Amino acid sequence: MALEVTPVHRNLHQRVTFFYLELEDLFLVVGLAAVANIASRFIDREIHGLPLNFVLQFVVLLIAVPALMLFKYGKPRGYIRDLTLWHTKPRIYCGLEPDREFTKEFLR
Repeated sequence: MALEVTPVHRNLHQRVTFFYLELEDLFLVVGLAAVANIASRFIDREIHGLPLNFVLQFVVLLIAVPALMLFKYGKPRGYIRDLTLWHTKPRIYCGLEPDREFTKEFLR
């Protein structure tokens, strides 16, 4: 009786992409479309007989996906997440600025 062997792919470092975008980037695109839909509901307009929220939602999708693909070309994995974390963290711009956190001196 022969042993049946099936190939198992063990490449855990492979990025999961869809349209050359990572899963986090697709969440960003869907979030942008949702914000555009909500914002366009406050403007009660029509473009060529179509409601503005319908048009704006798909225009944001059609523009955001290629823009993100071009922006992320050659960038490492998780670049958008790291970029937003870098922009949201507080930074010290001057070394002479007094620290707000320390209440006691280090040296006596």
